[in-house]
Amino acid sequence: MHRESPSTDDRAQEGSAALEFILVGLILLVPIVYLIVALGEIQSHALGVETGARQLARTIATSGDAATADARGERVMAAIAEEYGIDRDTMTIDIACARGAVACPEAGATLLVTVSASVALPLVPAVLGLDALARVPVEATGAQKVSRYWVGLP
Repeated sequence: MHRESPSTDDRAQEGSAALEFILVGLILLVPIVYLIVALGEIQSHALGVETGARQLARTIATSGDAATADARGERVMAAIAEEYGIDRDTMTIDIACARGAVACPEAGATLLVTVSASVALPLVPAVLGLDALARVPVEATGAQKVSRYWVGLP
């Protein structure tokens, strides 16, 4: 049998497939990892504001008066912000009652608590205000019937 010797072109190509695989793999892997990390942060904040809205509505609705509700609400929101890694400065809380309530909250009314926050995307530099632009808003609303023993402000 006649065997041909490898040409110089074949010898130049040896080993380049592994290098190409590693290079293309890194180019595709880095954005996928970034996407997973960013989505994880957004999901964490979304769960945090949802839990915060639900727990804050429950805390206010089951409190006996406004002073107790304020004190308990602050503790709840501080715990939620710490647990889910939410920046307390980006959180906003809106408290309202469903239609028909004269004062909010009042005994027997349905309390609606909306908690909003914004998630900073990871690795975005603070150059030219990019960190302020690269934020994703998350929001959740919790509803709870106010205790019939609620005592409003005197």
